Amino acid sequence: MILTDTHTHIYYEKDPKQKAEQMQRCLDAGISRLFLPNVDVESVAMIDEMTAAWPENCFAMAGLHPCDVHEGYQEKLDQIEATIAPRKIYAIGEIGIDLHWDKTTLSIQEDAFRQQIRWAKYLDLPIVIHCREAFDEVFAVLDSERDDMLRGIFHCFTGNAEQAARAIDLNFYLGIGGVVTYKNSGLDAVVALQDMENLVLETDAPYLAPVPHRGKRNESSYLIHVASRIADIKGLPLEEVARITTENSKKIFGI
Repeated sequence: MILTDTHTHIYYEKDPKQKAEQMQRCLDAGISRLFLPNVDVESVAMIDEMTAAWPENCFAMAGLHPCDVHEGYQEKLDQIEATIAPRKIYAIGEIGIDLHWDKTTLSIQEDAFRQQIRWAKYLDLPIVIHCREAFDEVFAVLDSERDDMLRGIFHCFTGNAEQAARAIDLNFYLGIGGVVTYKNSGLDAVVALQDMENLVLETDAPYLAPVPHRGKRNESSYLIHVASRIADIKGLPLEEVARITTENSKKIFGI
């Protein structure tokens, strides 16, 4: 059984021993494919360290997180873009719009989002979208950028059934993480309506740990709990959930 964590910040772990132990727990649980979203200039080197140490298991993205889009963001974008050519990356992400913390930066978040979407199109890569309290704004940008090149993942999808259908129509997969295990999230009902061919798994570690680890530091090995919950919702064997979602990840990332 091969499970794929399409979104993990495992590189945040600073202790080399604990990082190696986390990776070993992943491999022991069959989680052998981990995709690492970039968030800022500083995290590029952290991701490269992971991909160098585990080249068969860890795969890089490049992007500027919307919460890091502030005054001077263009310089950050230019610095991140300059790191792409010498490296192998598999997506532009995580990018998007976050209106939870600061609504005053919407216009520059939209600009940074559009610029990075265009990187992805030029490079023929998927995008990985961060969308928090901003579905309307994200969809407005995606609608205006829609073409055959636009594709990717709605990371940490927590929208309703209508928003799920709209994302899928735009050629995006739904990234399902620990929230699906939360009793009152309502995400289980949305997932129940979706075809497995439209879903991928993620942890967003170290955030959003699934039950039974809710409220604690998340790690990629906990992806097994997300996969198990989806198996229960869909009435499928765990191995089938792993097979389908891993195949979906291969279609997205090309590896």
